[in-house]
Amino acid sequence: MDNRAGEMEVFALAADLKSFSAAGRRLKMSPSAVSKLVSRVEERLGTRLLVRSTRTLELTPEGEMYLRRARRILKDIEETEELVAGGREEAQGLLRVNSSVGFGERCILPLLGEFADNHPKVRLDLTLTDGVIDLIGERTDIAIRVGPMRDSSLMARRLYSSRRVIVASPEYLKKRGTPRTPTDLEQHNCIGFNFKPSLDEWPFRDPATGTAYSRTVTGSIQVSSGSIKRQLCLLGVGIGRIGEFHVRPDIEAGRLVPILEDHNGGDIELVHAVYAGHEHLAARIRAFIDFLVQRIE
Repeated sequence: MDNRAGEMEVFALAADLKSFSAAGRRLKMSPSAVSKLVSRVEERLGTRLLVRSTRTLELTPEGEMYLRRARRILKDIEETEELVAGGREEAQGLLRVNSSVGFGERCILPLLGEFADNHPKVRLDLTLTDGVIDLIGERTDIAIRVGPMRDSSLMARRLYSSRRVIVASPEYLKKRGTPRTPTDLEQHNCIGFNFKPSLDEWPFRDPATGTAYSRTVTGSIQVSSGSIKRQLCLLGVGIGRIGEFHVRPDIEAGRLVPILEDHNGGDIELVHAVYAGHEHLAARIRAFIDFLVQRIE
């Protein structure tokens, strides 16, 4: 009887490491054994999956498709075995979580000790990055995403909603003055985002009539994340519009000052836990999401 799951695991590791030798060391196999196994898969499928060179391995288009499907199958096998072994009753095993840097640092990291105490059999692998990852491709169980949901093939559970606020440091306002109306922002350095120009259309609401409108803001610096924008505001570089979860402690401590609150547009930033949908969700995934829903405020 063949062992196709084992072949998939070897192939996936060789593709990830781009080396038969590195994969062999990890699996305690010789490089020639790894190479022969991959060749056997290619022969059975009747197509080339990897292009070999003296220095590296590269996936063919067919290899990329096979790798995506293999990762999905291997993940299903892992979760099935955990369920059968009792994972439904007790959270256990490796849990891979990805989060944006700002939300992870401010809202998730302070809770990890408590989660570890509550679930001692879960081994947590946490990555903080502001890029949107491919959950299946990166073999990630949960991604914490800030902003609108785009991938309808994934399941999502709402964790948090944060109003956006406009803030600046006391030092900046002392030097440049405090804007009293949105029009005054034309005279200020407004820190923008570089990944979505429409985010520099800041929404406002007329305090007298309640009419909503937006105003384009400009500045000398654009950044890729809310955490970077917060740092620049703290340094007195300019004015930023940012999710309140980034800056609430800074506002409470007086390091940042909210401005134009009477004109706040009232929009909110949603935070979701995103995961691949399965009929039987692994206990470790369910436990972590339930924990975040209960603890994040």
